[in-house]
Parts: sequence; structure tokens; C-alpha cells
Amino acid sequence: MRDDIERLRDILNAIDHILNKTVGGPSAFNNDEMLQVWVLHHLQIVGEAARSLIAEFRQRHPDKVWVKAAGMRNILVHYFEINTTRIWNVVEEDLPSLRDRVEALLGAQP
Repeated sequence: MRDDIERLRDILNAIDHILNKTVGGPSAFNNDEMLQVWVLHHLQIVGEAARSLIAEFRQRHPDKVWVKAAGMRNILVHYFEINTTRIWNVVEEDLPSLRDRVEALLGAQP
């Protein structure tokens, strides 16, 4: 069974994959269906890893981001119509700060 540190690393790796592939900006993202699928897949990884963090970890590090990431994962998995503008906003606005948070948590670990 994966522990919280491994899950945090999963989140960090998925974010890095997304950020590295989306350097072309929103126009490239909107015009490349394979890139959209790539990003959605890695957002699902972020959400699944966040959802799987144990309750004690979430109590020690209370943050709405864990619930939001899991909720995004549920939307991506269960709904067929995805709003690419909303997804791009997550990439551009939410992932860099989540990456910083996860790096800080990993850096605080012994």
C-alpha cells in the first residue's frame, strides 16, 4: 500500500508532467486533443492521489485543495463533456501553487 509521501510524490510528478507539456500556452492546448487527454489523465492522477491521502494526514494539513483535487478527478472520470477553458485555468492558476504546497510538505518530511 502506498503511503502519503508516495502519494505526494505522485501529485508532484503529475503536476510536473502537465506543466512541462503545456508550455505552448492555451492556444496549443485548445488545438491539440492529445495534449488535452494527457493533461486530463494527469489531473486524474493528482485527484486520485489527493483522495487517497489518509485522514490523519488531511487533519494535520487541512486544506481545501485535497477535496478540490478529488472533486476534479470525479468530474473528469464521470462526465463526458469537459470544459477546456476551465481545465486550462486549473493548469495555469491552480497547479503552480499546489506544486509549491506539495514540495513544502515533502521538504518538511524527515
